[in-house]
Amino acid sequence: MSDTREIPTYPCASGNAILPVAPRPRRSRQARVVWGPRVVTVGGDAPVRVQSMTNTDTEDAVATAIQVKELAQAGSEVVRITVNTPEAAQQVPYIREQLDRMGVDVPLIGDFHYNGHRLLTEYPGCAEALSKYRINPGNVGKGDKHDRQFSQMVEAALRWDKPVRIGVNWGSLDQELLARMMDENSLRPEPWEAKSVMYEALVTSAVDSARRAVELGMDPAQVLLSCKVSGVQDLIAVYRELASRCDHPLHLGLTEAGMGAKGTVASSVALGILLQEGIGDTIRVSLTPQPGEARTQEVVVASEILQSLGLRVFVPSVTACPGCGRTTSTTFQELAKQIDDFLRMQMPVWRKRYPGVEHLKVAVMGCIVNGPGESKHADIGISLPGTGEAPAAPVFIDGEKALTLRGAGIATEFQQIVETYIEKRFGAHGSHQAAA
Repeated sequence: MSDTREIPTYPCASGNAILPVAPRPRRSRQARVVWGPRVVTVGGDAPVRVQSMTNTDTEDAVATAIQVKELAQAGSEVVRITVNTPEAAQQVPYIREQLDRMGVDVPLIGDFHYNGHRLLTEYPGCAEALSKYRINPGNVGKGDKHDRQFSQMVEAALRWDKPVRIGVNWGSLDQELLARMMDENSLRPEPWEAKSVMYEALVTSAVDSARRAVELGMDPAQVLLSCKVSGVQDLIAVYRELASRCDHPLHLGLTEAGMGAKGTVASSVALGILLQEGIGDTIRVSLTPQPGEARTQEVVVASEILQSLGLRVFVPSVTACPGCGRTTSTTFQELAKQIDDFLRMQMPVWRKRYPGVEHLKVAVMGCIVNGPGESKHADIGISLPGTGEAPAAPVFIDGEKALTLRGAGIATEFQQIVETYIEKRFGAHGSHQAAA
């Protein structure tokens, strides 16, 4: 019986080089978020900024200041706090004062809902201590109150020379606007799907509110926009449209992303796609902390998204193999985690002491198959013994085999080698050599 199967054919090589890809640039206006001498630029030629938000009761000034400090040390460049009651508004200046005493100059954003117009007017100390106001157009009053209360918040921003973020959220979308647009849609010859009307209402709310803020006197560059939803495909659709209709700086975030792997993956996918398309000037990863998990995890994930895309560099990268049947020992797993935790823990100090240390590349590998090669590609790497291999761990520094570690103290010895390398390369002596 003859074999009649077709042999597949494949396109020949085009002869053109396969070029690396990079995120497309987005040329938005540039906002300035300021506290004292600290200026965080957003949009334009500024890097994509990392934002986070406290989950403490703002009325507890000490707890809130401590968490703001932790988020700032983790890499958050602006931190948002809830300002929802007169008592919270009264505490904002004290929170700012405590941060200044601790040497933490991260700008604070006030998150207002329902009563922001009153709080910004009646508590000028709060309005002054904040560096930016977040206004949700769906929560600033209904009917004729909407325009008046929105205007009061913008007038406070003008009085104190603060930027605003007009943040629309589909969980609190202006229902009057949505109802009107649904009615208009029903009159179309071919009505849109309900979800498309929802998308349009989100974008319209943001753009129209921005236009109104500019009419009231706001510099267009000082008006940032966001349209947050909780579905990945929904977020992509809405932000593509929003970006096409305006040049205001855009804040990205998948609202109510969830906890653990679900929240991390959903946020990474949605934000990664938009950032690759050149959409987004600040990001926040809205993770629900797992029991006992630090609030700073959302900052870590946001930083990793930007670093993975090649948009920013925050911490030294650690390349580690996933493990397989050749690496039944957990030694390389433990060492990889130890080194990664060590690098992150030291970064707040190292950023000041060792300029450029965030570009360091470390490899912790688990056997001889890929271990030596990956270690050579890194600035400093170690290839640990796999199953059945001799109990020896070659260490490579700047692509060359430097020494071999043996015995029970491999982890401690390698960590010391990393510290010595960082001091030599990024310390004052190393920096002078690099400059020369």
